[in-house]
Formats: sequence, structure tokens, C-alpha cells
Amino acid sequence: MRISSPNEAFAVARHVRVSPYKARQVIQGLRGMTVEAAQRRLEFMDKGAARPVLKTLNSAIANAENNKDLDFDDLVVLEAKVDEGPTLKRFQPRAMGRAYRIRKRTSHITITVGLPAAERARVGATAADADTAAEES
Repeated sequence: MRISSPNEAFAVARHVRVSPYKARQVIQGLRGMTVEAAQRRLEFMDKGAARPVLKTLNSAIANAENNKDLDFDDLVVLEAKVDEGPTLKRFQPRAMGRAYRIRKRTSHITITVGLPAAERARVGATAADADTAAEES
């Protein structure tokens, strides 16, 4: 199980019926973008894998807002990766009694959103200042 810091949230979509190669083409440019720009880019992308990636991104954003109390306007895509899931193996009949293997590949899509590094340092400093002020009083 993956544990995230208080400044980031993630979402995982497992067993998505899209080839990892095709999904990686979609997430290639998302890293480092603001979540609003990433959503806009995925909405208008002309690839079939963009829809499950967008759903995973929206889930990560919802996790950040509801579970970590992070502001939507401050969020960026910290990490976006696609791992290979199990492959469904099917056969198609061919000429002279032969069979042709069909591999239906699946993907595990993981997207992590959070505060950018500069924002993290500011939030961390604010929390540290609050802790020292509480200790002094």
C-alpha cells in the first residue's frame, strides 16, 4: 500500500482495458502541469486512453480536496505513471485449424497530485512556525 505525504493525494485505476503503451502516450505531457490545464488537455485529446486517465485525475483531485483539504487552484500533477496489468489471452480461429493469439492488455494508472515544491516549503514553514509558537507559549 502506498502512503502519501499531507501535501499530496493520489488515485489508482486498476485493470483498465487499454494498452499501457497507448495510456503512456496520453500521460506523457501531464507531469508538472496544473490540474486545471491537465483536465483541459485530456478533455480535448483525441485518444481513447484519455477518458480513463481523466477519470483517474478527477479522482485524485477529489481525494486531495476532500481527504487532505488541499485547494484546487494550488494543485499540480506530481506523478503520472502507467503500469502493465494482467493480459487477457484470447484465440481467433485461422485457416487450416490454426489459432491466432489475441492479447487484450490492461493497465494500472496511478496519478499523484499535490502542492508544487515551492508551495510545499511555504506550507511546511508555516506549520513549523505554528509548532514553535505553540511550544514557546
